[in-house]
Amino acid sequence: MPLPDVDLNSLAASATKLKKQYRDFQAQQLKLDMTRGKPCAEQLDLANPLLSILDQSDYLDASGVDCRNYGVLDGISEAKTLFADYLQVSTDELFIGGNSSLGLMHDLVARCISHGAADSEQPWAKLEKIKFLCPAPGYDRHFAICQHFSIEMISVALLENGDPDMEHIERLVASDASIKGLWFVPKYGNPSGLSVSDQAVDRLAKMPCAAADFRIFWDNAYNVHHLTPQHVEIKNLLRACQQAGNDNRAFVIGSTSKISFAGAGIAALGASRDNINWLCQHVAIQTIGSDKINQLRHLRFFKNLQGIKDHMLKHSEILAPKFQTVDRVLNAQLSGKHLAQWSKPKGGYFINLDVLDNCATKVVAMARDAGVVLTAAGATFPYGKDPRDRNIRIAPSLPSVEQIELAMQILSVCIELVSIEVLSDKQKT
Repeated sequence: MPLPDVDLNSLAASATKLKKQYRDFQAQQLKLDMTRGKPCAEQLDLANPLLSILDQSDYLDASGVDCRNYGVLDGISEAKTLFADYLQVSTDELFIGGNSSLGLMHDLVARCISHGAADSEQPWAKLEKIKFLCPAPGYDRHFAICQHFSIEMISVALLENGDPDMEHIERLVASDASIKGLWFVPKYGNPSGLSVSDQAVDRLAKMPCAAADFRIFWDNAYNVHHLTPQHVEIKNLLRACQQAGNDNRAFVIGSTSKISFAGAGIAALGASRDNINWLCQHVAIQTIGSDKINQLRHLRFFKNLQGIKDHMLKHSEILAPKFQTVDRVLNAQLSGKHLAQWSKPKGGYFINLDVLDNCATKVVAMARDAGVVLTAAGATFPYGKDPRDRNIRIAPSLPSVEQIELAMQILSVCIELVSIEVLSDKQKT
């Protein structure tokens, strides 16, 4: 029966039973970390051959470059071929950076601020104000970059079909030249798990912008991170921008952080030739080249794009049961009570949970006190402020299936208890 329809006395009786369950969970003194989308040890083990795949005689790439030495700013040729296939760009539209896509995005923003983008009239730092559009719920580390550089964030609704609110975006960018960028995780989004439509890609590529140097930071973090046999594919933003005559608009970012080793993978940027040349000019001041040994060992291990795809099937075999466990327990505990809705993603690393309005902060705090640590409530919105205080991100990758089952039981009890408190207060008034 829907709890919003239950009378006060029945709500109080349910709360008494739930409080006992909650105290029992607290007594177990659990420590379950579900704060971030971290690969578990079993996933990391899949790439362990990377650690020894190069012997002492294997340090030359196909063109004869000695990967132990300086040089090759934008990535060795074989690695560029692999990652061009991965991001669906040509090799001259690709830059291989260091180990972190987040670091790459941070530095792209920093360079635009300090020197301007490839087609900027002046550095962004000379502008009175810089603004970014932030579809929400979204990735908290995107928002953190904006806060770090004092960039004003404008929240844009993420619709139920996985598209950002395009009418809102088009209206804003057409009239405000201080809007310089947009963040988006287009495929198996963080935390929504949703993917963008072809129509939205075309609209993003074509839309008139008051700022000629407007950039879309297309964080394709979950490009091959499928959880089901029904693989979602999205339209190529860079090609759409080129067809629309806005060649420089797209920064397409990806990495192997959740493919090989988190923090020890390879990050890459797909962009127009002008953007790549612009980036290389700036990076050449910072470094003589990234870790070519790491590029070479990734190439030896994966060999080609099909090798990456085959490897990710093994990840899916580990991850899919964890996502299924979250859905099964939440269904068993909350179905029909009208207290929460959650996503059933076909890929990515997160489940998006919406509870009743004004409940998320209390639910997350209550779960923490029972040993289940979740991402902070509000983190999926700019400035950490969820206007409805209802969104919770669930990251099931790190714990075991057994731990996830227990964590979801605890979370369900917390959701019910907090919801009963809110519903009871409403009835009393």
